[in-house]
Amino acid sequence: MPLRHRRTVLLLIGGLALLYAGLTGAVVLGTRLVDLDTAVLVWGPAGRWPGLAPLVDAWVLLGQRAICLAIAVAVLLPRTRRDRDLRPLLTLGVATLLVNVTVGLVKHLLGRLGPLQLGDGALAPGGSEVFTDGTIFPSGHTANAVVTWGVLAVLARRHRRWAASLAVCLSVTVGLTTVYLGTHWVSDVLAGWVAGGLVLLVVHLCRPAIERTRPWPGPLAGHGPARPRPGTAP
Repeated sequence: MPLRHRRTVLLLIGGLALLYAGLTGAVVLGTRLVDLDTAVLVWGPAGRWPGLAPLVDAWVLLGQRAICLAIAVAVLLPRTRRDRDLRPLLTLGVATLLVNVTVGLVKHLLGRLGPLQLGDGALAPGGSEVFTDGTIFPSGHTANAVVTWGVLAVLARRHRRWAASLAVCLSVTVGLTTVYLGTHWVSDVLAGWVAGGLVLLVVHLCRPAIERTRPWPGPLAGHGPARPRPGTAP
């Protein structure tokens, strides 16, 4: 990776890390961001568009960890077997591990409760509660969507622009579905987008190291075991 490109990625990581810290601090201190969370909940998107509920209930599953991982493996496994190259699956594995560890750590450290857990108390100004037994900030569904679909877009060999556009669309809409369902505050989703973006950038930094790994244990595709030369013992 060229030094200039590496510096740009590191600057982006630093900027997103500051934004992540700012969002977390805003939630802990109960700033206007928390007021926005309450205002959107009171506005009630689910009550305004009840007909979307069946679609949203299904669409939000595209951010569920097990489903995201299963779809990604199903997409990458035929390519891995065809090319005898484990590196795409290794990239996915590194990304999945990073998002699970980092998002899970922040969830448990902040201990925020979600709207459904708070019940009617969520509608009161400043109803958000932190440092309890909650695990709602940041949104795991949102971060999973950003990372999984983002990795598939990065690994795409053709139509990368379309793949990137689809990844962005899925990441945005999955986050919005959690707000519609009342399982997350708006700030949870914002943090989920940022957390997922951070993981993608870190994985991008790791790509050169991943690319240096052995593509496949054993002979490469199209090459069988070495044959002895004529006149030599097998």
